[in-house]
Amino acid sequence: MAGHRMEIDLPEELFERLVQVARLLEIASPEEAAVIGLADWVSRRGSELDDKDPNSKYPVNEALDELIARKK
Repeated sequence: MAGHRMEIDLPEELFERLVQVARLLEIASPEEAAVIGLADWVSRRGSELDDKDPNSKYPVNEALDELIARKK
């Protein structure tokens, strides 16, 4: 997946939760779990925006579908 690189500092507790989620859901890494979680969050916010302005649809649902398909 081509895209943009982003570097963030996470609180230790949040990173440990990502490690736990990745392990329990058999996701390759906490970084991949973070990308999936971020895509889900943006998708949900995009839905809220769509409700306000149906002419401005977000392409994030498609990206999230691709990530989920890769997981299977």
